[in-house]
Amino acid sequence: MNKISVYIIAYNEAEKIEAAVNSVLWADEIVLADSYSQDQTAAIAENLGARVVQIPFQGFGDLRNRAMEACSHPWIFSLDSDERCTPEVRDEILASVANPQADAYYIPRRNFFMGRWIKHSGFYPDYRQPQLFRQGSLRFKDDDPVHEEYTILSSLPVGYFNHPLWQFPYKNLEEVVHKANKYSTLGAQKLQNRGRRGTMATALARGIWSFLHMYLLKRGILDGWPGFVIALGNFEGTFYKYAKLHELQANTPPPESPPLSR
Repeated sequence: MNKISVYIIAYNEAEKIEAAVNSVLWADEIVLADSYSQDQTAAIAENLGARVVQIPFQGFGDLRNRAMEACSHPWIFSLDSDERCTPEVRDEILASVANPQADAYYIPRRNFFMGRWIKHSGFYPDYRQPQLFRQGSLRFKDDDPVHEEYTILSSLPVGYFNHPLWQFPYKNLEEVVHKANKYSTLGAQKLQNRGRRGTMATALARGIWSFLHMYLLKRGILDGWPGFVIALGNFEGTFYKYAKLHELQANTPPPESPPLSR
């Protein structure tokens, strides 16, 4: 029987980690890739049977590669701390590794926000990267700080699951703002690494487009108030990503202030 390792990346996720780990207790190994959390994240996971590996955060690409290296078994299932494996996904995983038709599988995600399941806004089926894969068949770009690019190292076509994971992307509106700030900083670094240029006009244009794309083209308007909040958060994250890129490149020092005396 092909054994399965689960890795979960986390930093200061004490409120979420217990439910995430509990949803994968069926796996043969659970690895928590923690980046020196300042709360009880690591202790909670360890008490539930996870093996904790501390990895300094140098971007999500490097973090995922090192988390995979810490896994012991032939198959790896990647779960984020705000995701939950359902019984249906568990059964589909077990069936897939028992009779594999691919080396890597995409798993849809169903997002819950502001008291309802989000059906539009680009949040369903919301594939991110292959989340079930054979050891050695997936590699992330090491220097990608966020929205990490990956390469599938297999000649077989990727597979797609029928049943979705559950995701709880934001516990409240404060976390929407927090994530927009965090990921815009990492996104600005990624753009700078790629040699992109940032202007305030670009920041505004990209922000407006991201809002319209999610709210109208991705039909976030049909998700009601949560759809508007998601689209507005996407505007903020995109605007500040390019604004921060401009700030990085301008690097304008403040005017000198000489010492004053009487």
